[in-house]
Amino acid sequence: MWRNRSLSILIAVVLLAFLTVLSIRQWFPGPQEAPYHSVLSWGKSGSGPGEFLNPIGIAIAGERIFVSDAGNHRIQVFDRAGNFRFSFGQQGDRLGELGRPMHMAVKDRKLYVAEYLNDRIQVFSLDGKPLRTIGRSGSGPGQFNAPSGVAVDDWGRLYVADFFNQRVQVLNADGRFIRQYGRTGEKGIRAGEFNYPSDVALTPDENLIVADAYNDRIQLFGPAGKFLRKWGGPFAINISGRASGWFKVAAGVTVDRQGSVFVADFYNHRVQKFSAVGTFRLGIGDEESDHLSLPTDLAVDTDGDLYVVDFGNDRIRKFTPSE
Repeated sequence: MWRNRSLSILIAVVLLAFLTVLSIRQWFPGPQEAPYHSVLSWGKSGSGPGEFLNPIGIAIAGERIFVSDAGNHRIQVFDRAGNFRFSFGQQGDRLGELGRPMHMAVKDRKLYVAEYLNDRIQVFSLDGKPLRTIGRSGSGPGQFNAPSGVAVDDWGRLYVADFFNQRVQVLNADGRFIRQYGRTGEKGIRAGEFNYPSDVALTPDENLIVADAYNDRIQLFGPAGKFLRKWGGPFAINISGRASGWFKVAAGVTVDRQGSVFVADFYNHRVQKFSAVGTFRLGIGDEESDHLSLPTDLAVDTDGDLYVVDFGNDRIRKFTPSE
């Protein structure tokens, strides 16, 4: 009898140790790639050319880097070396004017800008000419309450992070409502629910990535709207933390050509890189020389270099992967 009891205890201890190891590997992963290093930064606080007041979003089109200078209600344009080229927009709600521009997207030589204060998406040419606006204030289909992020697919459909409406909307190119993710005005931690979604991005195979900001997680949906997975802390249920793969407000998200997912981890002052299915790859900005302050958005160019909006420092940082 004692022998059987001892064997049972041993089996239980081994099983507990095994589960502990699995939990540690799942919830406290280590880096899987060589680090990125800071190679360039530009900008300072102010309202002059090349200066920023609360920059939020960034997007790349060829050699041009577009930055939404939210506090100055304008878009500034730079080359990849950080040289100022031109800017457009001023505070207001008419066509061509901006109300706290947020995250942006480039598609088919057009720039799509989410306007937090004007409750709309505004479309510009890459030279800064205003083309049209999409949406208006409200909680109905095709209406917005502080839209904060936008993505555009190959068919011209818009995916909009509708911040205070606690949802993501999908619209046709002309603004007609198609469907939504989440329940309007209702926060939640279950799959497909949101807690102030702040940004969206599309993967190369047209899956939708959502930065579910105040649930401290990322959610992934298929092209037809089916929930696929979520990640960020234990069970991805609004448990924030500093460990690798955890978030303290997932503020912005982008995807590179290979499908890797980069997340601006706002209050952890870093960027995290994941595989297309959410496996942690590495953290960026943790080293003292690469320090970030409240990053809000990021973009990857065709060379694989990473540009980060360093919100707390009113500047842009450029990182390059190690060979």
